[in-house]
Amino acid sequence: MERVPALEEPLKKLLGGPTAKVMAEHLDLHTVGDLLHHYPRRYEERGQLTKLAELPLDEDVTVVAQVADARVHTFNHGRGQRLEITITDGSGRLQLVFFGRGIHKPHKELLPGSRAMFAGKVSMFNRRMQLAHPTYAKLAADAADGADDGVDIASWAGALIPIYPACKGLESWKIAKAVDAVLPSAQEAVDPLPESLREGRGFVSLPEALLKVHRPHTKADIEDARERLKWDEAFVLQVALARRRHAEGQLPAAARRPVPGGLLDAFDAKLPFTLTEGQEKVSREIFDDLATEHPMHRLLQGEVGSGKTMVALRAMLAVVDAGGQAAMLAPTEVLAQQHHRSITEMMGELAEGGMLGGAERGTKVVLLTGSMGMPARRQALLDLVTGEAGLVIGTHALIEDKVQFHDLGLVVVDEQHRFGVEQRDALRTKGKQPPHLLVMTATPIPRTVAMTVFGDLETSVLDQLPAGRSPIASHVVPAQDKPHFLARAWERVREEVDKGHQAYVVCPRIGDVADEEDAKSAKGKKKAEEAETADKRPPLAVIEIAEQLANGPLKGLRTEILHGRMQPDDKDDVMRRFSAGEVDVLVATTVIEVGVNVPNATAMVIMDADRFGVSQLHQLRGRVGRGSAPGLCLLVTDMPEASPARARLGAVASTLDGFELSRIDLEQRREGDVLGQAQSGVRSSLRMLTVIEDEEVIAAAREEAVTVVAADPALAGLPALRTALDALLDKDREQYLDKG
Repeated sequence: MERVPALEEPLKKLLGGPTAKVMAEHLDLHTVGDLLHHYPRRYEERGQLTKLAELPLDEDVTVVAQVADARVHTFNHGRGQRLEITITDGSGRLQLVFFGRGIHKPHKELLPGSRAMFAGKVSMFNRRMQLAHPTYAKLAADAADGADDGVDIASWAGALIPIYPACKGLESWKIAKAVDAVLPSAQEAVDPLPESLREGRGFVSLPEALLKVHRPHTKADIEDARERLKWDEAFVLQVALARRRHAEGQLPAAARRPVPGGLLDAFDAKLPFTLTEGQEKVSREIFDDLATEHPMHRLLQGEVGSGKTMVALRAMLAVVDAGGQAAMLAPTEVLAQQHHRSITEMMGELAEGGMLGGAERGTKVVLLTGSMGMPARRQALLDLVTGEAGLVIGTHALIEDKVQFHDLGLVVVDEQHRFGVEQRDALRTKGKQPPHLLVMTATPIPRTVAMTVFGDLETSVLDQLPAGRSPIASHVVPAQDKPHFLARAWERVREEVDKGHQAYVVCPRIGDVADEEDAKSAKGKKKAEEAETADKRPPLAVIEIAEQLANGPLKGLRTEILHGRMQPDDKDDVMRRFSAGEVDVLVATTVIEVGVNVPNATAMVIMDADRFGVSQLHQLRGRVGRGSAPGLCLLVTDMPEASPARARLGAVASTLDGFELSRIDLEQRREGDVLGQAQSGVRSSLRMLTVIEDEEVIAAAREEAVTVVAADPALAGLPALRTALDALLDKDREQYLDKG
C-alpha cells in the first residue's frame, strides 16, 4: 500500500475521532497539513495580558486575566442563582456570568486574585460587555497541584502562549495540544518557493517557519515565520494568476478596430458634453486592447457616478463599427432595464437602426431578461442571431443555451461581484472566438485587492466626477439617543419635495415574510458587528415603514414602494413613474443600489444604516446628487455612540472618496469577506496574508511570479511549486481564479 505523505494524514488517526470531527466541522481542518497551517491569531506573554478594552463584539475570544471579584446574586424570588465575576487586565474590566447549576465549579475555583485563560463569545448586556458561561483553564501556578486542567504556560517556550482561532467545543488551549501532536510532521513539509528566491530574500525554510509560528521562543521567531508564510501565500496565488494571464494571452480573438465615420463618431458628435480627461484616457486603453488579436481582460473601476457606463457604451459602439456585437450583463432586471433605457436615450435615433426614422448608421439595441413576454423575447433572440441588433443589454437570461449571437465581440459585465464564474464562462463561449471582456465594479477597490481578487485583469481607473454633479452632504441620525433628529430628517424630506425634488427611503428588509432578497441584503453588508441590540429587534422593513410614513410624517406626499419580490412589470412601472417625477418618495430595498439614475432625486434616508456595509452605503448614496441640486444622505441608526457600527457610519458621512471608504471597509472586515464568497478557495488559502496591510509583499510576489512563469510557464522545473498550486487550485478552488 502506498504511504500517505505525512501532511496528508487524516487528523482522525492522530487526534482521535471526537476532536477530529469538531475540527472538520467547525474549523474546516481535515489533515495534518491543514492543522499545521492553522496559525495562532496572536500570542500572549506571561504578565502581558490581552487588552480587555479592545475586545470585539460577537466574536469568540481568548483572554488571560485576573479575577477581581466574584458575587452570587439570587433572582426570581430566590429560585434562580447567578454568579457574576469581574476580571481585569489593567486596561479594562470584563464581566463573566454563570447561571444555575453551572455556578458551583467556577465559584469554587475562580477566587479573587487567581489567573486563568477564559474563552467565550463577547456579548452586550445592559450596554456592558460580557462573556456568558465562558470556558476557562486556570494557569498552572494557580491550578491545584497535579490538577490536570491547569495550563502549564511554562511548557510553551519563552512563555509566548499561542492563541488559536477557536470554536465552540474546542478552545485555544485544546488546539495547542493537538498542534503539539502533529508538529513533528512539519519536518516533511515540501517547500514551494524556488531555492533562488528563498535564498535571495533570506527566508527561513518552510519546516522551520511552521515550527517558529506555532512554538516561538522569541518575538523574532514569530516575525521570521510570519514573513516567510505570508510570502508563500502571496507567491503561490500570484503564480496561479500569472499562469492564467499567460494562458489567456495565447488565446486568439478578433481584433475590433474603430472605423472612422461610424456609429461611435456619430454618437460622440451628438453628446451634449465633453468627456472628462479620465474618460478619454481609459477609452484609449480599452480601444488599444480591442485592436489586438488576443482577448482583452480589463477591469474598469471608478467612483460612484464617474461615468463608467459612458466609457463602456463607447467601447460597445466601437465593436459594432468593427462588425461585431456587444453584450452588457447586469446583475438585476431593474438595472438591466435602467441601462437599456439610459443607453437608448443617450443614443437617440442611433439606437433605431433598421427602423423608420432611425439613423442610417444606427443599430438596434435590444433588452433580454428572464421575465419578458414570449413575443418580445422571440424577436430579441432573432435580432441577436441575425446580427440585426448590435447591442444587447440583459440579465442572466443572456447566458441561456437558446441565446445565439451573430458575432459576439465584447462582453461588458456590470458589478462583477454578483456574477458567478460559470455565468461569465458561459457567455464567453457564445462568440466564434473568445470575445473581449470588460468588467465594471460599482465601488472602487484598493490596488492590492484588485491585484489579488482581479489579479488576472488589467486595471483602468476613473477618478474624476463628470461636470454637473453636485456635492452630497451626509449626516448620521442617532434615532435612539436623539429622537428629535429623526423627526427633523422627515421634515428635510418634505422640504426637498416642496422644492420640486424627490427622495428615497431605503430599508434593509422587504417585510411580512423573510425572503431571498432580505437574505441577500443581509449577506451583502457586513452584518454589523453588534447589529442586534439586546432586544434583538428585526431590521426595519419597506412595507411597514412605507405605511408608517404615508400615515405619519410624510402624509400627503406621493409614496411608492419598490423591492425585488414585485412583478417585473410593476417594478418597471414604479421606476418609470419615479423617473418621470410622478412619485415623491420611493421606499425601497437595495434594489436601487446600483445604476439607478434619477437626477431630480436629491434626498436619501437610509433606515438601520448600521446593517449595511460601507461600500453598500456609498453605493446607495450615489443615487442622489446626480443633478444640479445638492444631495442629502441621512444615515439613521439605533446603535450607541461608542459602537464600531457608529464609527463606520461616521466614516461614511465624513468622506465622499470611494477609495478611502473601501480601505476603511476592508480594514473592518475579515480577509475572507474581502475576497468574497466566490473565492472561498482563496479565502481558505490566505491565513497569514492580509490584503490591505501586505501591499508590498503582494506587489513583490507578483513581480517574482511573472518572472518565474515567463521563464517556465508549465513549471516543469519546479515540482514543489506545482504541488502547492494544485493544493490551492483543487477543483472547487480553481474557479476563484477564473475571473475572466
